[in-house]
Amino acid sequence: MNKVEKAPDEIIAEVTLRELLSQVLGLAESQVSGFADSTALFGSLPEFDSMAVANFLTALEERLGVLIEDDDVDAEDFASFGSLLAFVERLQSR
Repeated sequence: MNKVEKAPDEIIAEVTLRELLSQVLGLAESQVSGFADSTALFGSLPEFDSMAVANFLTALEERLGVLIEDDDVDAEDFASFGSLLAFVERLQSR
């Protein structure tokens, strides 16, 4: 599978992530839609502070219908859009 083709579950994860980032951080959808895998998040976006991470995780639990335990989350998961997308895909696959 090349980079252009994505599986349906990958598309759902990406759409979910973009929607939640826009809602939780109060970012314009146009800004979030421009995020690439390498876009830095935590520590680079002033809106994405520790309180926003907690709010994001709560919203993600509600959206996916999962319980996120403390040991499920690493700081590295929030480093970039790509790493956060991988985290969401892991949660979705449970």
